[in-house]
Amino acid sequence: MTIINEQTIAAKSQANESDIVLSVKGVSKKFCRDLKRSLMYGVRDITSELLGLREKSDKLREKEFWALNNVSFELRRGEALGLVGKNGSGKSTLLRIIAGLIKPDTGCVEVNGRVAPLIALGAGFNPILTGRENIYANMAILGLSKKEIDERFDEVIEFAEIGDAIDSPVQSYSSGMAARLGFASAIHTKPDILLIDEVLAVGDIKFQSKCYRRLHELKQRGTTFILVSHHPQHILHACSHAIYLSKGKLIEFGEPISIMNRYEEDLFIGTEVQNLGTVSLQEKKDSESLGFDITSIFFRNSQDEIIDSPITSETASLCIGYKVVKDNGVDTVHLSLAVQEIGKEDFALRLSSFDDDVPLDVFSGNHELQVRFPYVGLKPGMYTMQIYIKKDGLYTLDYFESFRFTVRPQGTMTNCLYYQPRTWHSVINEKI
Repeated sequence: MTIINEQTIAAKSQANESDIVLSVKGVSKKFCRDLKRSLMYGVRDITSELLGLREKSDKLREKEFWALNNVSFELRRGEALGLVGKNGSGKSTLLRIIAGLIKPDTGCVEVNGRVAPLIALGAGFNPILTGRENIYANMAILGLSKKEIDERFDEVIEFAEIGDAIDSPVQSYSSGMAARLGFASAIHTKPDILLIDEVLAVGDIKFQSKCYRRLHELKQRGTTFILVSHHPQHILHACSHAIYLSKGKLIEFGEPISIMNRYEEDLFIGTEVQNLGTVSLQEKKDSESLGFDITSIFFRNSQDEIIDSPITSETASLCIGYKVVKDNGVDTVHLSLAVQEIGKEDFALRLSSFDDDVPLDVFSGNHELQVRFPYVGLKPGMYTMQIYIKKDGLYTLDYFESFRFTVRPQGTMTNCLYYQPRTWHSVINEKI
């Protein structure tokens, strides 16, 4: 895992220094996993700060951990940054530090302009107050005068689409209504920096589309925004740059497609399964063999090279090495496969040469059976496969119960169930 430094990130852009609206420099934040110690540390830190004795520390105390660890990057006017990473990677902590809700333990954040944080459902609304009252309170906190709020109030209501509920207490709102009102309030403050933490995920698809159209408009006007989302298409469509966080560290900064590919590979595959995908079996004793023995299981690519993992959308062949140990009168066999994504109950794929009415010839000695896939259709992930060699539809000569393998990504497929081969065309139809 490669950690990039501040100099590498700064080199990503050649824009003038005057365009920088957000600069995050070496920011770290630690928390304590133990409640009692956390309270004790909190009292001690508050007391030290009141007395002017507290200094920023890069040392962990007992039971503490780094939620963020030396994160640095810059954003310029009109740029859109996507934050990706597993739960607990530090994304929300980073947004809260940028918003000024919590202080970093080391490093600093420099903001040039107004920040509108939308990092929780309702964006800090008081549940007892009505939607109308919360709009005025929320937008006032974000720096608008009453006159400015009056001028934009009708636009907020129209965008939020909550109708007569505007004069009802927010506690009676659904999560989607609260998110719509929070988003509408935030964007109508005309912020220089907009922080969005997964709150759009609760809206229906129509409202999400409306929000992303507005984000595009804001970006065109020079608004910078940071978007946290577990949906790759949101990051790819809305953002010009992306950051991948893992365990509080900045793993990679760059183009969204590159970041999402790296994130998906780590998310679906992980380092603990790198050696899976090839199996070699010990030779059976004559008393245990039925005349056809599986000796190995592995994949080959389109160049007939042995590979650890097939890649989504690319050509691959599943190879079953076998040995005919004695003449048992079997000239052909059938191969059956059942593929299941690990952690899922349903089978992702079932194939049988018997169902396809394709008997496979077998030969004395050591040879291979192959199933060739012109396009691997499985999405990136970790799978287990049941393999059966049958004399006919019922009689099993040999089997392997759980062949574990991974499928690696080609492009982004988080939201897909399978890969569909395709070509794109624009056609002039003169018959219409």
